[in-house]
Amino acid sequence: MKKAKKYGIIILILLVVGFIYYYVTLPAINIHSSGFWVALIFIIAVILATQAIPNIQNPQILKENKKVKILIGMIGAVVAVYLIGSVLSSPIVNAKKYQQLMQVENREFTEDIKQVSYDQIPILDKEMAILLGNREMGSMVDMVSQFEVSSRYTQINYQDKPVRVSPLVYATPIKWLTNQSDGIPAYVLIDMTTQNTQLVKLDEGIRYSESEYFNRNIYRHLRFRYPTYIFDDLSFEINEEGVPYWIAPVKKFNIGLFGGQTIGKVVLCNAITGETTVYDIEDVPTWIDSVYNADLLMELYDYHGTLQHGFLNSILGQRDCLRTTDGYNYLALEDDVWVYTGVTSVNTDQSSVGFVLMNQRTMETRYYSVEGAIEESAMRSAEGQVQHLGYTASFPLLLNIADEPTYFIALKDNAGLVKMYAMVNIQKYQWVAIGDTVQDCEQAYISLLNTNGIAESNPTDIQEKQGVIETVAPVVIDGNTHYYILLQGDESIYDILISEFPQAVRLAAGDSIHVSYIEGNAVNSVEAFY
Repeated sequence: MKKAKKYGIIILILLVVGFIYYYVTLPAINIHSSGFWVALIFIIAVILATQAIPNIQNPQILKENKKVKILIGMIGAVVAVYLIGSVLSSPIVNAKKYQQLMQVENREFTEDIKQVSYDQIPILDKEMAILLGNREMGSMVDMVSQFEVSSRYTQINYQDKPVRVSPLVYATPIKWLTNQSDGIPAYVLIDMTTQNTQLVKLDEGIRYSESEYFNRNIYRHLRFRYPTYIFDDLSFEINEEGVPYWIAPVKKFNIGLFGGQTIGKVVLCNAITGETTVYDIEDVPTWIDSVYNADLLMELYDYHGTLQHGFLNSILGQRDCLRTTDGYNYLALEDDVWVYTGVTSVNTDQSSVGFVLMNQRTMETRYYSVEGAIEESAMRSAEGQVQHLGYTASFPLLLNIADEPTYFIALKDNAGLVKMYAMVNIQKYQWVAIGDTVQDCEQAYISLLNTNGIAESNPTDIQEKQGVIETVAPVVIDGNTHYYILLQGDESIYDILISEFPQAVRLAAGDSIHVSYIEGNAVNSVEAFY
């Protein structure tokens, strides 16, 4: 009876400790997960402790205990399997397989990257989004004491616009306790082209999030539903109707136990109801933008670029070895979000041999051979133009300006606010144009290209319109006054920048006007009028 009671207590302790460990650490029950092997070692160690502790004061008995020896041997065996599996899964012995994980297609820059109007350029980065989101949250007196904005700010395409979206989180555990019955009431949505910031309030609150505790925590909710899935980084997105979802990519290991990670499935979780749907990677809905995170895509491309001639060559000779540059940005293209980064040699010189675009939903990768400066050099060149102001450059965005690959850079003050913009030619990074607005910057850049014989003005870009003014509306954008003009019988908006055309202040409804303009997405940029 005593022996049975002893084993009963041991089993109960193991079950309690095992449950607590699983509930807190949430390891996937999958041999491809490192967490699984750590959990296995932990369980064996707990069993070993139950055998060793009663005899801790008698080393001789402990030394002769067969169960203790077996358990120690099991730990050693598990560690050995893990280490051997790690080596056999590594690029050291699988260089060719790693190099082929990502398929790269060579493409032409001007065919894929079309010229965009200045009012379509996403000028907002994550740091600026955080500032705007916190400012918008601070104006909501009914919420600011209870909630904060998460720092996620996922970039997605929403209703054909590049936006950043981020959920609210509970401000403190006490605020969670008093609000969790209703859930999180809103998320932040920021238009990356206009910087318009909205706090989107929901009819029903978000009940599954990373700031929840216990079973409504999104990681625990997913783990209990899919105990064998190894999840990659989660992202927060909204569908075209504005419904919030958690996107949970499921890792797929293609080489050995732990090597060659890609994505095999995606779990879609409704953040309000907790309902989940599993998709194979090829069946993921097109409105989802973030399946492969940027770091994973860059790692896969680095394998492709450095392992062309084997692992030893990537370390020693480094012949034909290419890698991504330090940093990345996002590009909205073909209703998907693509990760952009430069490609340079492994010798970390200051020039690039090209750049890649990698689709975050499909992993499709396109390489463009364009020699020029790496992003860091372009950022320093832009800062040199405003060194007297002490502005710092954000990581560049890749644009097509007059069929020239161009770095577009926001210049920020010490408070992190965007004050000016710069455009830097990738191939001639000493050619820098700056402006107080995106429009000013673009015009200065095109003039610079014209001056250097790189781009000629295209008269077909300029269109003409004559009519009677119906409305004149002054608008302040980035501290600059614009006049928005509506003509009778014409739904288009014509934008006149007052700093360039001060005589526009005399315009009034009923005046006849003839405008020369460049057609834009939302407004037409007036080049001249009379």
